Amino acid sequence: MVDVNNFEHAFQNPALPIDERITNLLSLMTLEEKIVCFSTKPNVPRLGVKASGHIEGLHGVAMGVPGNWGGKDPIPTTTFPQAIGLGQTWDTDLVHRAAAAEGYEARYLFQSERYGRGGLVVRAPNADLGRDPRWGRTEECYGEDAFFNGTLTAAFVKGLQGDHPVYWQAASLMKHFLANSNEDGRESSSSDFDERLFREYYSVPFRMGIEAGSRAFMAAYNAYNGIACAIHPMLKEIAVAEWGQDGIICTDGGAMKMLADDHKAFPDYAHATAAVVKAGIGQFLDDYSEPMKLALEQGILTESDMDAALMGNFRDMIRLGHLDPPELVPYSAIGGDGEAEPWLNPEHTALVLEATRKSIVLLKNEGNLLPLDGDSLGSIALVGPMADVVHLDWYSGTPPYFVTPRQGLENALGPDVVIRCEDGSDLDAAVEAARISDVAIVCLGNNPVGAGGWAKVNTPDEGREAVDRQSLDLPEAQQELIKRVLEANPKTILLLTCCFPYAIAWESENVPAILQMTHNSQEQGNALANVILGAYNPSGRLVQTWPRSLDQVAPMMDYNIRNGHTYQYFKSDPLYPFGFGLSYTSFSYSNLKVSADSMKSDGSVMVSVDISNTGRYEGAEVVQMYVKFIGSSVERPRQELKGFRRVFLLPGETKSVDIPLEAAQLAYWNVEQHKFVVEAGKVHLLVGRSSADILLETTLDVTG
Repeated sequence: MVDVNNFEHAFQNPALPIDERITNLLSLMTLEEKIVCFSTKPNVPRLGVKASGHIEGLHGVAMGVPGNWGGKDPIPTTTFPQAIGLGQTWDTDLVHRAAAAEGYEARYLFQSERYGRGGLVVRAPNADLGRDPRWGRTEECYGEDAFFNGTLTAAFVKGLQGDHPVYWQAASLMKHFLANSNEDGRESSSSDFDERLFREYYSVPFRMGIEAGSRAFMAAYNAYNGIACAIHPMLKEIAVAEWGQDGIICTDGGAMKMLADDHKAFPDYAHATAAVVKAGIGQFLDDYSEPMKLALEQGILTESDMDAALMGNFRDMIRLGHLDPPELVPYSAIGGDGEAEPWLNPEHTALVLEATRKSIVLLKNEGNLLPLDGDSLGSIALVGPMADVVHLDWYSGTPPYFVTPRQGLENALGPDVVIRCEDGSDLDAAVEAARISDVAIVCLGNNPVGAGGWAKVNTPDEGREAVDRQSLDLPEAQQELIKRVLEANPKTILLLTCCFPYAIAWESENVPAILQMTHNSQEQGNALANVILGAYNPSGRLVQTWPRSLDQVAPMMDYNIRNGHTYQYFKSDPLYPFGFGLSYTSFSYSNLKVSADSMKSDGSVMVSVDISNTGRYEGAEVVQMYVKFIGSSVERPRQELKGFRRVFLLPGETKSVDIPLEAAQLAYWNVEQHKFVVEAGKVHLLVGRSSADILLETTLDVTG
């Protein structure tokens, strides 16, 4: 029991309102202490305030070797598939559980006596939208659809932060607000689009993340309509005033200096620093201390400006339990009493395997070449640069172990099946291995860290932070390898391990079976072997449109997606559409129903459909519901995803799948009224396997 009368200062009293506590704390702090608290660690040692710093965590805590996040003493952590791979699971519950495991490991590292490292402010998820397949950081987001990304963002936020009504397990700091989907020139570029696209597309995942409980985000490097995001009025006027964001808002790394050096918005760093603080940002990933002191001396920044910006930092620190007695904080016991490292917990390992299996997409399976029958196999040629490696990306942790494709197949098949592994550097050796083997698996794709150095890649198809892709084609050497192997062995499977869509039109036409997965999972090889050998039926679905060629893609810097970006406005026939993915079994759809024939503008309905497994294998189908507006007074997308459900079915089994639809999901942003408006009229409800494979549809009347 905490004695609320036994505190020296009001800020220490958990019974008081948060803002009253913080106001008291600020009144006790010196100006120098306040300057220090604009860093990512708002500590006040003199007053006993020990706060938490930031860590990366897009798909597991990053305290390892990649990106040097673990420094001189890296620590292993559970490592999931890349965020784009987690998206390909189309499984909100799974994303929630993965984030919960990550939040637990962050707490463990921060609190355990053995480690005492890291922080509880986790820079994840990336709520940006992968509107263009050339974006170098595509791997960090969940896909190209705003509703889909927002749904997974919300699931991640809730999982990471936990379900306690007062305290967080960890803090979800979303990035990068806003419209940050080009790398080349990002230091000074401007993402330009109208008010409707702001409200209906680019801001949606961030708003949904805040609605889910996130109270922290990072402002982007770029400008939005000519004003740099780090000083944009939208921070206060929309994120804070409208959505209720009242926690940490931070700059991106070095962004304050870019305001002067690249955006040319200010004559010096002092003016830039003052503008950042006045915009509502309370944490700098920058050398800001001296410019802040100069701004104070010059009178362009006041202590009251600083106090207002610092409030959010301490609100989040209180939510993390840093200013409260440990016995009140339910997460304070994590890492105590000699608790074993959670990344060695079999439950975390099983969760990674589940996520990796569910992320694998079957793109083609001509003649049912897959799954392979392990009992009748004598040999496999496993060739290509991805055959015996698990690539870790820049924001990855270091896993406690990893399983490559070769190791995974060896684990599953045992010593009686010969696996001839060649990395493809000796083309003739790879072709010969394919010729003398029963089946050939060609492992191609990209290296997520490129050439290893900052802003460097090996080939034009590669991208990473600070570098956009210049090509959607596989490297010439990889194209040559798949063609030569296919000539040598018609039973060839292409495994594409990649962060981005590839324009593999020739391969799609000629190679009988194609699988796609993302990088980084510690269980990559085991999951792959499960799918290839039929122990698991692939159920991943694409979260971006895959073009046939670069010619189909709108200009990179055209942020007006109506000109051809994403499945909503794509102007030609893609190679693979948004939501696409095959299965070893077959599913039928029937009995589409809506709980009511009409819906009021503030109402909701339940859409239901029966799904039957009509094939020989058990498996999961991803049921997708899109809407199409009839006779709208404003331009609308061709169709928009508004709901989805994964459903697992045994052979011969039928289940009814329910997908809720709220009228608010049908609203458009009325520019004249400056609010969302639900139009009266007819709306088509489209249900199917992908955005391009609609099987059932009906009409719903929306009334005033």
